[in-house]
Amino acid sequence: MPKLKSNRAAMKRYRFTASGRVKYAKVGRRHNMHQKSEKNKRGFNHAVYLPKQDAVHVERLLPYGSR
Repeated sequence: MPKLKSNRAAMKRYRFTASGRVKYAKVGRRHNMHQKSEKNKRGFNHAVYLPKQDAVHVERLLPYGSR
């Protein structure tokens, strides 16, 4: 069997946890932070996990990242 290609854009956006869940960073933290409220900015500090329905698509894009 030949090797499968991983989607490079997905590799930069998603990570797999040890339990196999898909983790990603929230959007909106790159620029214009002075316009955002402190409460909103604190929400960017926490990682978010994809729902299982969406994680199936990421696992297809990253064949060697998941278990």
